[in-house]
Amino acid sequence: MTMTATAEPRRFRPSLWATLTTVPAVLVMLALGTWQVQRLHWKDELIHRVEQRLHAAPAPLPATIADPADFEFRPVTLSGRFLNDKEMRLIARPHQGQVGYEVLTPLERADGAGVVLVNRGFVPMDKRDPATRPDSRVEGPVTLTGMVRLPQPAGWLQPDNRPGADAWMRIDPPVMAASVGLPNVAPVVVEALPDPSRGSAPLNGIQPQVELPNNHLQYAITWYSLAATLIVVYVLSQRRRIGTPS
Repeated sequence: MTMTATAEPRRFRPSLWATLTTVPAVLVMLALGTWQVQRLHWKDELIHRVEQRLHAAPAPLPATIADPADFEFRPVTLSGRFLNDKEMRLIARPHQGQVGYEVLTPLERADGAGVVLVNRGFVPMDKRDPATRPDSRVEGPVTLTGMVRLPQPAGWLQPDNRPGADAWMRIDPPVMAASVGLPNVAPVVVEALPDPSRGSAPLNGIQPQVELPNNHLQYAITWYSLAATLIVVYVLSQRRRIGTPS
């Protein structure tokens, strides 16, 4: 005679402890996933807006910049003369395997609207002294095309600026201008775009590069997946045999 085993009937009978632990955790995960979806829409709109600005035709930088954020990433033209004796160095990321600096030179505007800090590009460590790169000194009236960038606050682990130090850690137009005795400085920085007429001369501008990582969709999927997994674990773990106390 063959005996056939029958599965013991079970039903969902969650314990109070499991419920009080699981429900808040699931709600938090769902909230985080929804927040990432909102961030995704915000980042998509930001990227679209930046792309529009990057591809706009260059326009003269206004004499007065009431809202600096409205000009970030915009191509602009600027005329004046470089104050080469007030050049400043900014600690830069390695460039093509070399460590060095980005050079900021104040430009006295031809329209009398004060001074604008111009980021003219990268120099390796052995070219930090202007005497080693005389071709980088541009004398007389100049007109350049560049992209407007806003100063950024210090990062969590980034050392702050120390006026009087050999190089600056981050761009801070008012403090930097004051350190070399320049009043009336614009609240933005203009990154000079490469000038084909200068060939490979030192400090020949910066290729425009905007890094706007957009990983919010992956983050949202991760949080929603964790919430779904926790719900499945909760349901399966709280199914008990009929007659078993909870």
